[in-house]
Amino acid sequence: MYNETIALGIMSGTSLDGLDLALCRFYKEQEQWRFKILKAATVPYCPTWKSKLFTAQHLSALEFALLNNEFGAFIGEQINVFLKDCAVKPQLIASHGHTVFHQPNRKLSVQIGSGAEIAAKTGITTVFDFRALDAALEGQGAPLVPMGDELLFPEYDICLNLGGFANYSVHYGERIARDAGAFNFVLNALSRELGLDFDFAGSIGRAGNVDPNLLTKLNQMSIYDQKGPKSLAREWVETELFPLINAFDIETEDKLATYYEHFSFQLSKELKTFNKSSLLLSGGGAYNKWFVDLLQQKSGLKIILPPKEIIEYKEALIFAFLGTLRLQNSINTLKSVTGATKNSSGGSVVVY
Repeated sequence: MYNETIALGIMSGTSLDGLDLALCRFYKEQEQWRFKILKAATVPYCPTWKSKLFTAQHLSALEFALLNNEFGAFIGEQINVFLKDCAVKPQLIASHGHTVFHQPNRKLSVQIGSGAEIAAKTGITTVFDFRALDAALEGQGAPLVPMGDELLFPEYDICLNLGGFANYSVHYGERIARDAGAFNFVLNALSRELGLDFDFAGSIGRAGNVDPNLLTKLNQMSIYDQKGPKSLAREWVETELFPLINAFDIETEDKLATYYEHFSFQLSKELKTFNKSSLLLSGGGAYNKWFVDLLQQKSGLKIILPPKEIIEYKEALIFAFLGTLRLQNSINTLKSVTGATKNSSGGSVVVY
């Protein structure tokens, strides 16, 4: 065992479930990267923080800058609580932050959560702002997790994460990856119309009826014809997807049922092009039994559910790894994934 690094990964996803923290050990064994999650936890967002993060795109420039600092300080405080009883302390913190704007066609991908505030609160070197360099290099700035798939999970044919958005990566001559479409960001919004935070196990959608007219319109969306690197954000959902769904005066249960049918079809169609046999599934959507069943039926893939800590903390784990690579000046962002002009080692660093 050598090149051992203890790193803390921090992730805040578009689903607004909470702040994920994963304390990890990384080392190499016969030139292969290995990892162990030492401790992991999720800090649920209170209603106030949910509201602040959800509405951040409407703030003035000054208000936005202040929120960036406030959220960074909040992350730092949560880290201190998380680490209080840990026998080992991280050599670095790697924080993805919370995405507010993602417009790669304008070389823009903005995550809030000041790295300087995190470092100041914790006294630990912090890596943050992972997407900016790739965006400047004409890439999508995302997804970034595929680098971890390539080096930490090489034994799996396909890695699929079902979070606010669904993204997958596959080694197909080289590592390629893309956002396939919106997932929990849509399902949770529809569930909230029924007074629920989410559709537990997909049970509401399962009981609903598929609307053939809405299904046809969803399947005709041009986003599914886009070739090459693709990353999505709430801007697309709010300007194109939600207006389409809301144009249909049908029961919310039927909207859910239709979206499950639509997205399981589109995702399966895309995954089948690689002629692979198995898939590692992570993210909150792994607990949506109805969707997983639909995906398995339509794709024919063997779906592998890993241990709970990987399902829930794989993204935080991988950001800890990306931060580790950044401090080694090693490549942590792949042009084959993002469409950038070159591979890069992304992330701003506050050395404490």
